Amino acid sequence: MNVIEQYLQYARHELGRSALTVKAYGVDLRQFADHVAPDCTPETLSTITTADVRDWVASLSMSGDSARTIRRKVQSVRALYRYMMRSGMVSADPSRDIEPAKLPSRLPRWIRSETMDAVLDTEVGADDYDAMLAYVVVLMLYSTGMRRGELIGLQDVAVDNKRRELRVLGKRDKERLIPYGNELAGWIDRYRTMRDSMIGTGHDTFFITRAGKPLYPSLVYNMVHSSLAREGGAEQLSPHTLRHSFASALLGDGAGLGSVKELLGHSSLAATQIYTHVTMSELQQNYKLAHPRAQRKE
Repeated sequence: MNVIEQYLQYARHELGRSALTVKAYGVDLRQFADHVAPDCTPETLSTITTADVRDWVASLSMSGDSARTIRRKVQSVRALYRYMMRSGMVSADPSRDIEPAKLPSRLPRWIRSETMDAVLDTEVGADDYDAMLAYVVVLMLYSTGMRRGELIGLQDVAVDNKRRELRVLGKRDKERLIPYGNELAGWIDRYRTMRDSMIGTGHDTFFITRAGKPLYPSLVYNMVHSSLAREGGAEQLSPHTLRHSFASALLGDGAGLGSVKELLGHSSLAATQIYTHVTMSELQQNYKLAHPRAQRKE
């Protein structure tokens, strides 16, 4: 087992990183190793210099990787070297002096509630399993603010329709409870009835494909993208767009920042505060459009 695989096991089992996060680490680190140290031995990795890392970063930029992607990949390399330094495999981190790529300032993309009403005002056939699955996926993401990975890993026993709450396993395997309303509860009952009659019972995960398999990231993305594209409303039509829309809708209707933080599973308020900028941006736009003196010059 090479040092990258050792670190990935450490990240998953000791640090409690999610399976999807560890998978992303693996992709980043193997790409780094392919460029600078294909054998992935501590001896070779200890000879890597800051110039080597800069050369790798330059190659990422030339291949079209965004600033956000490059920043994430460099952070993955730093995490690997921190592990190696603590384990006594190397004495220095060659990525330490690499300046993080600057990220463009941007607000999350989100969809207005009236647009989501139109998206969800859809007939679902009584025997159309794929349509039922896609509809409940979109409704659950919008109604709960779950991450895509959380939805994929949602266990059937974690969906308590009597209590109207989901038990979700989030980042770093942190568990949280998310309440939901009567609309989602009704569709959960319909989906479960159709799933059990058409696919069978005894499945661990709540959402399964027609073939009886768990969902996977690209399938969830395509379900959401296709559903939202019918109404438009955002350039980036993804599962995370629904998470942003959930948070923005709550704050826009007066929910407290701390409550939204807990529902989203954020570790700090700083990550949640971006949505206050979204709602303020909406308020400012509405003011400019509606107030008779908003456009007047001095």
